[in-house]
Amino acid sequence: MPHLTRSTRGAASTDVRIGFGIPGFAHPLVAPVEWAELTRPGTPLKWVVLNVANGSGERPDPHCLEAAGRLRNAGIRVLGHLDTMYGARPFGELISDAHRYLDWYLVDGFSLDRCPAGRTALPEVRRTVTTLRALVDDAHIVLGHGTHPHPGYAETGDQLVTFAGPWSDYRWSQVAEWTADHPPERFCHFVHGMPRGHLDEALRIARWQGASTIYFTDHVDGGGAGGPWESMPGYWDEIVSRVGTGVSE
Repeated sequence: MPHLTRSTRGAASTDVRIGFGIPGFAHPLVAPVEWAELTRPGTPLKWVVLNVANGSGERPDPHCLEAAGRLRNAGIRVLGHLDTMYGARPFGELISDAHRYLDWYLVDGFSLDRCPAGRTALPEVRRTVTTLRALVDDAHIVLGHGTHPHPGYAETGDQLVTFAGPWSDYRWSQVAEWTADHPPERFCHFVHGMPRGHLDEALRIARWQGASTIYFTDHVDGGGAGGPWESMPGYWDEIVSRVGTGVSE
């Protein structure tokens, strides 16, 4: 059994209502079925990251414009993908990329991929997020740490990705105790390489650890540009039906 450490949340965590965050599918020309599926009524979708070309690209892409428009018309948040390179990417480049996303795709916020997690990087991430919020009314900001960051980041982003990795790690993962001071809506878990037969166990871990936004896939990280998130899991219909009906333990 996995180590489901959540002493301060206890049984109440099993009541967490789960929804999906999509870390970024392949280009709509490559993955048209995936993008079309996202607007199916009843899909418990919180937001979708639009990653045109490891960012906004050099010019507006008509296929991405169409995909983003369909999502917005369905009332689904579209987030621009900003790669912070663990803090190595210059502030000006990030903001220029953000401007292009806004001008071309009218995004509702941003996902900061490869976001640093340490205390020393916090002021610069805070500066970036403050600037992004000034650009977009009601901007939704997801900090893609992929691990538990310094607790100070919880006051900066709307949501924190506190796990992004393989099922072999997730099933034995433990949650940082400081997360118990925040509601489940603040945390996201992205898990790849997860077999169909472990859906119930994975959903139980997410609820117990207090994360209400998830993306699980049976694909593995083959080193491609979008990693294992580029296409839908083979069990998409099954997980949508379980999460969409509010299935709990």
